[in-house]
Amino acid sequence: MTQRLLRTVSPIDGSIYVERPFAEARQIEAALAKAAEAQRRWKQVPIAERAETCRRMTAWCVDRADALAEELTRQMGRPIAHSAFEIRRGLHERVSYMADIAEAALADVQVEAKAGFERFIRREPLGIVFVVAPWNYPWLTSVNAVVPALLAGNAVVLKMAQQTPLVAERYAEALAAAGLPDGVFQYLHLDHEQVGRVVQDPRTAFVAFTGSVGGGHAIQRAASERFIPTGLELGGKDPAYVRADAPLDATVENVIDGAFFNAGQSCCAVERIYVHVAVYEAFVERAVALTKDYKLGNPLNGETTLGPMVRSDAADHVREQVRNAVRAGAKALIDPALFEADAPGTPYLAPQILVSVDHRMAIMTEETFGPAVGIMRVAGDDEAIELMNDSHYGLTASVWTTDAEAAKRIGERVETGTYFMNRCDYLDPALAWTGVKDSGRGCTLSRLGLETFTRLKSYHLRLSL
Repeated sequence: MTQRLLRTVSPIDGSIYVERPFAEARQIEAALAKAAEAQRRWKQVPIAERAETCRRMTAWCVDRADALAEELTRQMGRPIAHSAFEIRRGLHERVSYMADIAEAALADVQVEAKAGFERFIRREPLGIVFVVAPWNYPWLTSVNAVVPALLAGNAVVLKMAQQTPLVAERYAEALAAAGLPDGVFQYLHLDHEQVGRVVQDPRTAFVAFTGSVGGGHAIQRAASERFIPTGLELGGKDPAYVRADAPLDATVENVIDGAFFNAGQSCCAVERIYVHVAVYEAFVERAVALTKDYKLGNPLNGETTLGPMVRSDAADHVREQVRNAVRAGAKALIDPALFEADAPGTPYLAPQILVSVDHRMAIMTEETFGPAVGIMRVAGDDEAIELMNDSHYGLTASVWTTDAEAAKRIGERVETGTYFMNRCDYLDPALAWTGVKDSGRGCTLSRLGLETFTRLKSYHLRLSL
């Protein structure tokens, strides 16, 4: 019988960069059995030791950040100049924070004293946490679940996206080097049907999924016959609102970076921009000038600032959104001819800014997940808020202003999981990462994110009869 293979096609040149066999049924069974046994021992390890293991894992990765960055670039196309930040900055920052707060966050909850009794609430591990992670930020999206799950005393089985399978393998190497007991962390290369089987397995206690809305529905269907929690982070159509008092140069620089970094392939990328009429023309002019400075090309070239999208069909989806918007009356301000690498039918796609857009166009309402963004003028806060909320997504939103009190007032009315003032496209590990509407449910990061990977158990001890 021919073994089925997972193949990672590099968007750089269309070559097969990684080839791995999909797991067989016996391997899945062995991994889950091993994880269940290992978790029973791991939960007895003091939290401080678990935290130190996670820190050692991170140090292993940081020491090899350049090599891991090149692997990542070859797998999914991010410019080599940007890839290492995911390890050196993002991974290190998040693991360090979660490890530092773990003992306090996972400590027993003490209740009011009562004579003759000892009472407290303990946060116990769930068991086996199944993490299904995407390719666009494979280290950062997975670490949000892998590390807090381990800190809480769970075993983890990681299924990484087909585009970035080496990330799962490097996790295993790093955690083994850090001294994690065998079986506490494992990875499996799985297809969609096999993912469903692992979700439905009675040993799986929690599913942490990051991906599309359709994928989230599939996870929910697979889990529907079982009483297990799921954490779903499903993407967005994140808005930025530029008020009349915004510091324009810094705002343009940050908002455009938030739209086009990683070729726009971020669930919390800026995907629609609303600009006060008083600064609209100046904002658009500066945004276009800045966008023309991007260098689209081979991401292994250190001067490239915009790499290919992950696949040709992903780039074609963006091209189609832009074409449809133009047919409906939008105006595209960037000539693709300015970018030599841009080629229809390939993953290499020039960035695009569109004006004369409205919410009848998919470019302003449906996830783009690529380097194209629409800009609308608005008369003031009320109109901006109405348009920001006119979406079935709600992951992040940002306001750009010098008036912090106005920003807070606007934030109270914006339907979103994370609300920014004067920044975007960033996850602070001290804050809960969560979404509303079709952006998902559940929570990672912060003290609350650690608690997600536990169940409560009350101890009610009568000290004498």
